Amino acid sequence: MLKTGVFLGLLAMGMDVSMPPPRFGPDGQPVRALLGWMPGEAQCGGAQVGHVMLRRPLGELSFGVPAKAPSISYTFEIDAAGRPLSIARDNGASTGFSGDAAPALAASRFAAGARKNCRITYVAQAMSLGDAPVEDLVSYSITPTSGRLPKEGWDRIKAAGDCTAAPFPQPLLRAFPDFDKLPGTPGVRDWSLVAYDTDGKGAPMAMKTLFGTGNKALDAAARKAVGDSRFTGGARTGCRYPYWKAPEILAPPPAPAEEDARPAGSNCPAKTRWNRPLATQFPEPWRRRSIEGWAIVTYDIAPWGGVGNVKIVAAQPAADFGHVAQTIVQNASAAPSPQGATGCVETVRFAMGRRTAPAMIEEPGGVEIF
Repeated sequence: MLKTGVFLGLLAMGMDVSMPPPRFGPDGQPVRALLGWMPGEAQCGGAQVGHVMLRRPLGELSFGVPAKAPSISYTFEIDAAGRPLSIARDNGASTGFSGDAAPALAASRFAAGARKNCRITYVAQAMSLGDAPVEDLVSYSITPTSGRLPKEGWDRIKAAGDCTAAPFPQPLLRAFPDFDKLPGTPGVRDWSLVAYDTDGKGAPMAMKTLFGTGNKALDAAARKAVGDSRFTGGARTGCRYPYWKAPEILAPPPAPAEEDARPAGSNCPAKTRWNRPLATQFPEPWRRRSIEGWAIVTYDIAPWGGVGNVKIVAAQPAADFGHVAQTIVQNASAAPSPQGATGCVETVRFAMGRRTAPAMIEEPGGVEIF
């Protein structure tokens, strides 16, 4: 029987509660399953369109295996260079999953040539953590979208060797690649999992790339970094360590001039005097992939500075930026004026901070060695 608290939690997450009630483990927590999303055929105007690179959305954890595979569809356009733009959730069945589908589509590329009226559907393959591909479990551990990977998943990742047996080998020197010199991928966090053994003195040997995103330069640098590391003595087998490189920034297409979006009869000044700077809140799924965007909204200002009648005029590369920009402007306040103003225009830009410090390594759950 589904516990009341868990049931309400699933509702709050937007989960389809028509699925079978989740099983509970020895710790009293629901047993988790992994949703691996697969893109279907992209069509524009009813005709199939070829792709250069079609990114899979990041995996997600669910409570149990849904009775019906979740799916989600998006409409979009393709510019002359093959970049997806104007990405919007297609009207249809709602699912609380796949917040990464739109960003994954934005990071994809199709055959060159401008196209309109495009559509794609993503379908999730739900697997228990005991059946999911180990590579998908590793990928999830690198970018956990819905909580830490449960122990059952980590047990699958661990090799059959004795590297995780007590006494655990401790790093005496942990070497890292020079990430600034490695090529990255716009909108994609590249990662590489290195498998290795250690000799009696704690020196790594037999390094090999076990899984990764296919960034050959990162793979080679990761193997070298493992080889340059040193650990407490004792021969060990089945050790593993991941390295990842943050996504390269994927900049948005140019935004049109605000004046082109100004409503007829506007009496608003060219720039609104806000009481405080707009509190830009970067949508997390897009921040995770370093994908920038913008949105143009129109609005009115009451004499006391309240903002209302906020409408989305345009947003790129996805409607998500428009929805967030609308909320940002609605929650703002402007400087009071005797008559107020109508037909105001604002471009809200979502830009990633440019990194000035060396790239950092994020270790899954703080675990040094699998």
